[in-house]
Amino acid sequence: MRVQRYAKRTIETYLHWIKFYILFHHKQHPSGLGEHEVEQFLSYLANSRHVAVKTQATALNALVFLYRHILDRPLTLNLNFHRANVPQKLPVVLTRLETQQLLSVVDPRYKLLAQLMYGSGLRVLEALRLRTKDIDFDYLSLMVWQGKGNKNRRVTLAPELIPALRLQINHVAAYLQVDLANPEYAGVWLPNALALKYPAAPAQLGWHYLFPSTQLCYEPGTRALRRHHLDETTLRRAIQNAARQANIKKHVTCHTLRHSFATHLLAAGVDIRTVQEQLGHSDVKTTQIYTHVLQRGANAVPSPLSSLLLSDLQS
Repeated sequence: MRVQRYAKRTIETYLHWIKFYILFHHKQHPSGLGEHEVEQFLSYLANSRHVAVKTQATALNALVFLYRHILDRPLTLNLNFHRANVPQKLPVVLTRLETQQLLSVVDPRYKLLAQLMYGSGLRVLEALRLRTKDIDFDYLSLMVWQGKGNKNRRVTLAPELIPALRLQINHVAAYLQVDLANPEYAGVWLPNALALKYPAAPAQLGWHYLFPSTQLCYEPGTRALRRHHLDETTLRRAIQNAARQANIKKHVTCHTLRHSFATHLLAAGVDIRTVQEQLGHSDVKTTQIYTHVLQRGANAVPSPLSSLLLSDLQS
């Protein structure tokens, strides 16, 4: 699967569903199972497990990969199974005041990360995987490389964060100076074949993570000594702790900041296509869910009756 350049998380997810599929069929080898068994499994997920549409689709993708690339028996496009039909939940969104309160009490070590997730609409791993070269101070933007679906995009950057970002880069440079003095240090990890294309890059500041881990670690497999980015669990915990400290009763996660970014932009009158591009959504229908969060009617369209009645009251 590494040859196919699948992300580590995608590999783990596919392995999870393939294992689940095998266990569902009483540990029979997939080579002895066919499309009927695939249909049974996918229907079970919808009927008995009540999984979401996207979850069932992920399970299907894992099995398609299994039969196409591992067993060399591609599945038909006409599989007949019960489709998941769980209503999509509206995202949890913070008000502007709640966002301000949360950002004011978040652990200082994670404040800049939280500000970027809200201010630029970043997913948690997109924020953690930022490298110092991804910041464009001149055009006030960030480059997100290989986001969800392996898509690249340019997102907005709040100019108020520039001083903090410059300080953070100095922090990274200090780490790098110490690391380069270590003869075991192999430089920062680079994706795919970039390390071969740019052999000097692993030791250059621009390629290092903007939010580095405090500890060096040996890379699994190669045993190369590197400094990775901060662990996502610590960031998630910091956001949850900040929500409790701010006495916010909603279920707040890192992704809530991204939801709030989109909703606040739409509420401010930003075109939905622009918001779609900022979020990196392939389909505008995915972005449209945020319009239902706004207290302004269907698709965030205000009723013309409101302005009519208002003018009557003023006359």
